[in-house]
Amino acid sequence: MSQESQQGLPRALIVFGSLLAFGMCIAAFILGTQVKGIGSGRQSISVKGLAEKAVKADYAEWEIGTSARGKTFAQALDQLRAIRPKLDAFIAQQGFPADSLSAGEEEVRPFYIEQERPDGRIRRIQDGFEAQQEITIRTRDLGKIAAANKAALEFKAAGNPVHYSSPSYLISNLEEIKMSLIAAATQNAQTRAQEFLKNGNARVGAIRSASQGAFYILRAGDSVDAGDYGGTYDHSSVDKTARVVVTVEYNIAQR
Repeated sequence: MSQESQQGLPRALIVFGSLLAFGMCIAAFILGTQVKGIGSGRQSISVKGLAEKAVKADYAEWEIGTSARGKTFAQALDQLRAIRPKLDAFIAQQGFPADSLSAGEEEVRPFYIEQERPDGRIRRIQDGFEAQQEITIRTRDLGKIAAANKAALEFKAAGNPVHYSSPSYLISNLEEIKMSLIAAATQNAQTRAQEFLKNGNARVGAIRSASQGAFYILRAGDSVDAGDYGGTYDHSSVDKTARVVVTVEYNIAQR
């Protein structure tokens, strides 16, 4: 090997070593930046919160109506108007004021019966007309509604062509109840999140997102699986349980 080649070799090694060291520094910088980005990533925890309380219905709706049949449209309507005063008298006897009543429209429609054919098949044929009218009663006197519902049974048993539904017991300040429960359920969600994190070196941070799930109005004593969506509204009872579910996502902060 010539003297010139021997002198050039150390220089090449120096240059190569410098480039290698520079490349390692760049790689270390890039790698360090990625680790920092991963380490500072936004961690979060998502929990459900539940709140419920006892509530009472404060007003009621009740529908009662009467119906009549006739061979023609006009006859059915005349029959309906002839028996309507009996229904009005019954409602008045229950003590409901006029401003609590709402009368629906008179309706007349074809009346059908089922008839068996010689081959055993069933067919529907028209047999005159049926006229009917509904009256809706709205009141805050829940006891009076319950008593009228019982009296309607005797009124019908006496031969009066009356039909009626079960009373609907409702809550007028439903939105107010819902808002108070959402606040309580959110607090419950935070408590649950703190319970998850109490054994780690972390604490509950700010809320990232929150959503209301199912809202239930249940009969007192009833239970239901708390779902994310939907809900129920019991109309059959005066004493109820209101329940709401929320889902809250929190940031996780280091202590």
